[in-house]
Amino acid sequence: MDRYLARDRREIITWVGSNIVPHEGDLRVRLRRMAVPEDEIGDIVQDAYVKISRLDSVAHIRSGRAYFFATARSVLLDRIRRNRIVRIDSMTEAEALTLVDEDPGPERRVSARMELDRVQMLIAGLPDRCREIFEMRRIQGLPQREIAVRMNLPEHTVEAQAIRGLKLIMKAIAAGDEGVVRTRNRKMKEREGDEQRK
Repeated sequence: MDRYLARDRREIITWVGSNIVPHEGDLRVRLRRMAVPEDEIGDIVQDAYVKISRLDSVAHIRSGRAYFFATARSVLLDRIRRNRIVRIDSMTEAEALTLVDEDPGPERRVSARMELDRVQMLIAGLPDRCREIFEMRRIQGLPQREIAVRMNLPEHTVEAQAIRGLKLIMKAIAAGDEGVVRTRNRKMKEREGDEQRK
C-alpha cells in the first residue's frame, strides 16, 4: 500500500512540475500588480504550493494555471482574514478576489471597461491634492515617504490624504453615485477658498 502512495505522490509532483511551476512567474507578476508587498509574494506562492502538494489526487484539475491562481487567491484571503489590522497599502479582500485567472468574455470586458471609466471619473473628482496623492500611491505605486518628499508634505498628511481618497471613492461606488465625490470636492474647494480669504 505504501508503494501506491509513493507512486501517487510522485505523479502529483511530476504533474505540479509540468502544470503549475511554469505559471509561477505569471502569478508573481499578477500579485505585484495587485500591490502585494514583495516579501509576502514568496510566502503566498509557497503556501499555494503546500496546499496543492497536500492533494490526494490532481485528476479533478482541468487547468493547472487556473487552479494555481485560485489556490493563491485562497491563501491570500486567508492571510487577509488572519490580519485583523490592515495597513493602508495592504490589499483589500475585494482586490484579492480579482486573482482569478479566467479569460473574461466580451460582456465582462465591456462591464470592466465601464467600471474602470467610472473609477477614473471618481478619481478625477477628488480634491486636487487628494487626487494627486491617491494617483501617486495607488496608481503609480510610490511609497508614502517618496510622495511626502516630492510634495514637501509630512508623511502622515500623505497617508491621511490617501486614506481619504480611498474612502471617498469606496463610498461613491457603494452608493452608486459619482456625485458623492463631486459634492465633497466642491465643499472642499469652498472651504479652501474661505481659508485663503481669511
